[in-house]
Amino acid sequence: MADVEIERPEAGIALVRLNRPERLNALSWDLTTALHAALDELDTDNDLRAIVMTGTGRGFCSGLDLADAGRGSNRAKGTKGARSAMRSQKDVAGLPLHLRTIAVPVIAAVNGPAYGGGFALALASDLRVASASAVFCTQFIKLGVSGCDIGVSYLLPKLIGGAKAHELMLTARKVDADEARSLGLVMDVVPDGEVVDRALDVARQITAFSAFATEMTKEVMWANLDAPSLAHAIHLENRTQTLALANETRLPSDPSKITT
Repeated sequence: MADVEIERPEAGIALVRLNRPERLNALSWDLTTALHAALDELDTDNDLRAIVMTGTGRGFCSGLDLADAGRGSNRAKGTKGARSAMRSQKDVAGLPLHLRTIAVPVIAAVNGPAYGGGFALALASDLRVASASAVFCTQFIKLGVSGCDIGVSYLLPKLIGGAKAHELMLTARKVDADEARSLGLVMDVVPDGEVVDRALDVARQITAFSAFATEMTKEVMWANLDAPSLAHAIHLENRTQTLALANETRLPSDPSKITT
């Protein structure tokens, strides 16, 4: 079986499945390489409008596969020591950046445990929905390493605030689906077995809008999270709106698809 599978449930939408169910879809180096490759492939599809990412089986992603960690990533072959460790670290830590920079929105359908690196994948997605059995945990500090890894120390405070993020990173406390919704980590919680369908519903809402408008909304939203001032943020918004108004295909082909 492929470590990452891509399905096309309908026009404009891709469903990406992490596919190591026997390991709760833990991030082996092969899965890490496959996920980078899948995102690269999808980012060249000009007809794609949204991605739903989920895990096969009863887990979303349980984090780095410790049984595989010792050999180093596929991109670190031929290196050793600190050089190999740094290349491997950059490989897995590059996944949140990859999710952030891919043109279309990514919706994480969290169908079970999302620990460590799996938590990072969910946080780096643009939207998140969870099944009732979903559980989130930073995990890292339990392994004797820093609780700040794979972008979590940046992404988590942006979503839920610094005080609560510090608590979760320092205690590695598990957060269930209902608490995740109350914290604003996820937009919805649905019964087990329905989370992919809910995420696909969200994807369909997105496909009703123009491709350029959606891409620019994602790009500007992420950029302005780091804007140094309101003036900088508005400057970027003004540039983007001017480009959008000049875009001849800005309106959807079927305005009746737009829901309010």
